[in-house]
Amino acid sequence: MSQQEENAVVVDNLSKSFRIPLDNSSGVKQALVNFHKRQRGYRDFHVLDKVSFSIQKGEFFGILGRNGSGKSTLLKLLAGIYTPNAGAVHVQGSLTPFIELGVGFNPELTARENVFLNGALLGFSREEMNGMYDEIVEFAELGDFMMEKLKNFSSGMQVRLAFSIAIKSNSDILLFDEVLAVGDSDFQQKCFNYFRKIKEEQDRTVILVTHDMSAVQKFCTRALVMNNGEVVMIGDPKDAAITYQAINFPEKYDEKSERQKVDLILANQEDNVFKTGDTLELKIVWDKQLKGVENIGVAIMSSDESYVFGTNTIIDKIALPDDKRELIYKAKLNLGSGTYTAKAAAFGETGDDTIFFNNLGLTFHVKEDAQWGGLTYLDHEWVGGKQK
Repeated sequence: MSQQEENAVVVDNLSKSFRIPLDNSSGVKQALVNFHKRQRGYRDFHVLDKVSFSIQKGEFFGILGRNGSGKSTLLKLLAGIYTPNAGAVHVQGSLTPFIELGVGFNPELTARENVFLNGALLGFSREEMNGMYDEIVEFAELGDFMMEKLKNFSSGMQVRLAFSIAIKSNSDILLFDEVLAVGDSDFQQKCFNYFRKIKEEQDRTVILVTHDMSAVQKFCTRALVMNNGEVVMIGDPKDAAITYQAINFPEKYDEKSERQKVDLILANQEDNVFKTGDTLELKIVWDKQLKGVENIGVAIMSSDESYVFGTNTIIDKIALPDDKRELIYKAKLNLGSGTYTAKAAAFGETGDDTIFFNNLGLTFHVKEDAQWGGLTYLDHEWVGGKQK
């Protein structure tokens, strides 16, 4: 099989720009004035500039990029929604895009009617959709709402329904954009299980766009990082995650982390979704090239970078092992629902002697079933009242 035949997607020298109207070009009179003055009534906004890469068949390929990097435009070009100004996209096989919430949905129709509408768009007959309807509803967990109009659904309910339909596609290539960013922890868990199954079977190609760095490192075989309409790097998912972090948070980026020297590994379960009260176990491994490491610290940050909790072996009076460069950190997650990041650091004799700080960290999600609110659970009691 030739290399061309092994590729599911080939992007060749792709460029895309849009014409943005200028403020002074509104109205017929101004347009005529601009014409006689040889002034254009628009400016060219270049989004992608000579982008080239290929994705092999059966590959789980990640695409990373901050807002405005050209990532969304690239996805629409891959899906055939946009046409390029220059270059080409070559797709071997059928492709199903899951790009924007609500694409292919009619808000005035019921959820049930939208299932059959989307199925028709994917090429399924009504008989085929009848056969898979119950599985779609079960996966989306929307059995009590299928006769409701879609306009009454929350964004999370809509994305669950759309995803449940999309994965029934027989396409060779699946294109997912930020599917993990919407929906609750249970739905994210289903996404992880589905992605793991695809990765193990390797019979379909997946292109995943996400800001979840742990998902990139867990599932992707390779990843691409975009910035300002150009490809910054393509390669190992961990290196891509570090590059993405450096682009997004340059003020927090430690240049020494070009190669990760303090690594965090989820030790007690494969997925990064927990319930309140579960125990988080992190294996912390530090590189032998780091000299003078006498202490290790861990910090838990919320999604808005608020400092939730932190400790280290200095505070807890723990000596590092002599025979290996790894340590297990356990913490009971008395946290509210949300996305959190664990970060680790290596110190010398004191906390002021920072040898290395892993700013990238490891992302995990917490789902709380109780009725209390807030960021964390506090042991408490009521005095003077009676138990109901």
